[in-house]
Amino acid sequence: MNKIGIPRVILCDLDGVIWLSHKPIAGSVEAIARLHILGVQVLFVTNNSATPTPEVEELLDDIGINAAGCVLTSAQAVARLIRPSERVLVCGGAGLIGQISAIADVVVGHHEAEPTGIFDAVVVGFHREFSYEVLRRAAQAINSGARFIASNDDATYPTPDGPIPGGGAIVAAISAACGQSAEVAGKPNSAMADLVWSRCGDVKPDQMLMVGDRQSTDGKFARLLGCRFALVLSGVTAKSNNSDADFIGDTLSDIVKQLETQ
Repeated sequence: MNKIGIPRVILCDLDGVIWLSHKPIAGSVEAIARLHILGVQVLFVTNNSATPTPEVEELLDDIGINAAGCVLTSAQAVARLIRPSERVLVCGGAGLIGQISAIADVVVGHHEAEPTGIFDAVVVGFHREFSYEVLRRAAQAINSGARFIASNDDATYPTPDGPIPGGGAIVAAISAACGQSAEVAGKPNSAMADLVWSRCGDVKPDQMLMVGDRQSTDGKFARLLGCRFALVLSGVTAKSNNSDADFIGDTLSDIVKQLETQ
């Protein structure tokens, strides 16, 4: 930390911290602008794998945040677990399908015609087209020997109208159907940590802060990285009971104010 206690790098969650369903949370855009003025590098680290990274950057730009090259997603983390020669069944959104398509030789989306042959991996993420047929295809491929990989296991996803089922709920259904647990790539797991360190290799853990709305995901991820954690109450967590966060605030703006006055 420098003399005013501002980290060199802030890892900032998106859903529940910057926005809800891409609608900015009060003060979040201004808070990011303030961090940039203070010389802080902000990386947006999200477990949302459904939206392609360039589209996430464009959506952030639309609300006044320049995030070009600064968005790290769980889809990118999943890609670190896939080998170029693998045949992959993807049960997820466009972001996950696109990311894996850039790595693997053959990628079959859950929306395509009935796949044939043996898959090396089944990759699962949040998508709104989940159905019994998606469940059946995924379970059969896993039971036939495919590795079971999940972008994240967050059970819920924050929206302006409250939480809705998240990617973790889909992963849990497939896990129940095949009797196996998934290897999870996103926060708070090592594939996402490796992705962060690939961008922040010269930054020490005590020069970094993770800001998120979920203790079980963002808080644990901060501990894995060895950095401090700031919990905001603008997403899935409405109360700070039993939190061991280093900072707690209603919004990202509150966290930035605390950093400047500590």
